[in-house]
Amino acid sequence: MAMKTVLQRFLEDETGATAIEYGLIVAVLSLTVISGIGQAADAISWMFSDNNSKLVKAFAK
Repeated sequence: MAMKTVLQRFLEDETGATAIEYGLIVAVLSLTVISGIGQAADAISWMFSDNNSKLVKAFAK
């Protein structure tokens, strides 16, 4: 088998492309979820740490 034929088969082979695409999608979604959870945690901690917050006053009674 000639080297040109082997190289051409390699370039036309797409059997692993779908798995790689799904892996990239999962990686991007994971990063998005992790950053969203971090921002939500910061917002919640700010609500409870602010002494002028209505939420803090509601639970203080």
